Amino acid sequence: MSGHSKWATTKRHKAVVDAKRGKIFSVISKEISLATRDGGKDPEFNPRLRTLITKAKQSNMPADNIDRAIKKGAGELGNVIIEELLYEGYAPGGVGLIVEVTTDNKNRSASEVRSTFSKRGGNLAGAGALAFNFKRKGQFLIAKNKIEEDTLTELALENDAEDIIVESEHYEVVCETSQYDTLADALNKAGVDADSSELAYLPSNVVTIKDEDSARKILKLVESLEELEDVKAVHGNYDMDEALIEAISG
Repeated sequence: MSGHSKWATTKRHKAVVDAKRGKIFSVISKEISLATRDGGKDPEFNPRLRTLITKAKQSNMPADNIDRAIKKGAGELGNVIIEELLYEGYAPGGVGLIVEVTTDNKNRSASEVRSTFSKRGGNLAGAGALAFNFKRKGQFLIAKNKIEEDTLTELALENDAEDIIVESEHYEVVCETSQYDTLADALNKAGVDADSSELAYLPSNVVTIKDEDSARKILKLVESLEELEDVKAVHGNYDMDEALIEAISG
């Protein structure tokens, strides 16, 4: 989805974040295990792990959970295999969705994702059907009251950000994936807690959704997918006015 829609849905999700805290911890734990497996257990020499530990702490994830995830990734708790998978599909109205999954059981994940698309009026597509319309980028959404525009601009440029978009309530900072951890580190050191921070699939072209019925169906599908245990994130090529999203939420 566009940064504009992402900001509105981020605010919507925060209203129910406590109810989903267990899911959030599960997703971050798997990411920490993957980062440890790929880059080692010492965060000083593993920027991805360092960024995820910061993210875990900002989500109030217990230290024991973080340590367990690191040990699992280092192979100290048995041979648990966690895989990263990508599913592509269509929401009602032909909107394209990219679904990121981290799982220890890909058969379960595939079944749950397929079933959710079907139940919510969408359909799963083949690999590569939609990916061409998305680019992998680092994306940060930050409320305007957290940092001055000039300060953020200077910090972002010093850390090779690709773009800074100023909206009415927030900033969107986009960077290459290779700069994501560096920029996340810089924001953390500056005391800026991003409202949303992730390696996202950003659409090259978006579909503007204007009617409530279509918007409701799309958001219901996205939320149902996000509630699945193995789903890390859902990215779409749609844009919705914030007032429309708030009307649906109400």
